[in-house]
Amino acid sequence: MTIIAQLSDLHLADDDPAPVRALREAVTTVLALSTPPDGVVLTGDLTDHGRPGEYALLRTELERLPMPVHPLPGNHDDVDALLEAFPAVPAANYAVTVGGVRLVCCDSTIPGQPGGTLSDPEWLEATLAEEPGTPAVVAMHHPPFPIGVRWIDEMGHADPDRLSTVIARHPQVVRVIAGHVHAGSVSGFAGTVATTCPSTYRQVHVDPGGRQALSTAKAGFALHLIDGLNAVTHFRTVGATAV
Repeated sequence: MTIIAQLSDLHLADDDPAPVRALREAVTTVLALSTPPDGVVLTGDLTDHGRPGEYALLRTELERLPMPVHPLPGNHDDVDALLEAFPAVPAANYAVTVGGVRLVCCDSTIPGQPGGTLSDPEWLEATLAEEPGTPAVVAMHHPPFPIGVRWIDEMGHADPDRLSTVIARHPQVVRVIAGHVHAGSVSGFAGTVATTCPSTYRQVHVDPGGRQALSTAKAGFALHLIDGLNAVTHFRTVGATAV
């Protein structure tokens, strides 16, 4: 079984120590897991302003993790600054192997826009076609399904049908994972399951018909457990450890 930890919406800022402290606690919780993840994926909004100094803070906080960490951008990030801070990441769209799983990291950002869309569907199609027999997790920042909350969906994924067409052709995709929402959610998507992840910092009050507001929910992250074509996702609260 392969375990992938997903941390999202860190919003590290060089003018506010609070999100840095929050990430530090999230990393401590990951390190306390009884079975360590095989890898960690960061699904966007890693920084609040996309400044080089914020990515330097991020690298410092991630040094405690012994497993590989795979970042991808969100709408608060600067793609060039992110790639400069993580020279091992070859491009905004890239794929790696984590345990026995293909982790496909996609850039869904549109410069200057809070919403997003798949930046390179042809690349995703070709990448998934390379290893049709290997279970795959497709990761991005913007969820490709409506959350059911108007103000969140207005800055969501602009063309989920295009992504759905690609994913549906590749039954080895066991999860499509995203961030952006600052809350955990689950939906059927293109013959598989799509999820969003809590934030390591502040959570959003997800209330259909409600106004935009932060919630009092604790920070969290997701754990994706993949065994062949079987997968299960757990949402964990930061600070909660095994007894």
